[in-house]
Amino acid sequence: MRSVRLSEEMEKELEKLSNQKNVSKSDIVKEALVEYIAKEKGYNRPYETGRGYFGKYVSGESDRSVTYKSRIKSKIREKSSD
Repeated sequence: MRSVRLSEEMEKELEKLSNQKNVSKSDIVKEALVEYIAKEKGYNRPYETGRGYFGKYVSGESDRSVTYKSRIKSKIREKSSD
């Protein structure tokens, strides 16, 4: 068994929800923890989620962040020559 300390406001909200749904406060907390744990297990760090979209991992070019200015200038020149 575990104890959890809640603020007075959160305790009141939990009590209110418990009465509305006619379930115990423990059941509400357990359900919330189950959902939280499931969400966290499936959570990827932002970098890991987007890794396939970053620099050399997609393009194969390891100097992509170094040469971005010249690539932008080239694109602008191409647009203005059209």
